[in-house]
Amino acid sequence: MSDDVNASGSTIVEPGDDPADGWFPESVAADYDGPGGANAPGVVTPAVEVLADLADGAVLEFAVGTGRIGAPLAARGVRVSGIELSQAMAARIADKPGGDAIDVTIGDMTSTRVAGHFSLVYLVFNTISNVTTQDAQVDVFRNAAAHLRPGGLFLVEVGLPDLRHLPPGQDSVPFAVTPGYVGFDQYDVVTQEFTSNHVTVSPDGTGRFRRIPFRYAWPAEMDLMARIAGMNLKYRWADWDRSEFTADSTKHVSVWEKSPEHSIAAAK
Repeated sequence: MSDDVNASGSTIVEPGDDPADGWFPESVAADYDGPGGANAPGVVTPAVEVLADLADGAVLEFAVGTGRIGAPLAARGVRVSGIELSQAMAARIADKPGGDAIDVTIGDMTSTRVAGHFSLVYLVFNTISNVTTQDAQVDVFRNAAAHLRPGGLFLVEVGLPDLRHLPPGQDSVPFAVTPGYVGFDQYDVVTQEFTSNHVTVSPDGTGRFRRIPFRYAWPAEMDLMARIAGMNLKYRWADWDRSEFTADSTKHVSVWEKSPEHSIAAAK
């Protein structure tokens, strides 16, 4: 369903949105490839370079989206497949250089299977947090392992919760305050659930409020999820530049390796 809500908190379904597209329907997909931000070459290129270096054969992207990463990776000659829940997002992949070479399957990354075994499965840009229960996040790791050949790699890029900025009695942390826009995360530290909230006011005074649910998981928790799925940590970096992960890092890029002795059947 649409992630827009009105002043009373009721969900608004934008014209042309398909509820089956989840939190990324046409009204979101239409602006997803805007310039700058996550789409800037300085953000995309380092990620593609790391993924191309780790790939040793075909790769699979969970939540391939509009092909922001998958298309330039395919353009470098890597054989890329993708799983994507939103048809509105996936419809934009083929228009990108390299995108027409990506084999896309519409489905849920917790359970959807595609044919073949891969050298690398990857999930970028905080999308693991769009899976809002611990059990379902474990299913993502298990599904990744089921697609990997023995010795294959599973990579996740995800931000760390900004809990160090929460004083007692406060549950919200702003991450952007600019003219016409305010963004803030609201945390439940008991359930590890949080929402990203986006308030936009147009020049004509009309407003829009979007709220998207997430669940955060600490790196150690993800390491345990990986072990449940038959994988072990191989690398952990603070960013795509492979810099050291420290107590002051705001995100991590982690890579787990599927145990060579771990069978495909055991990962299911």
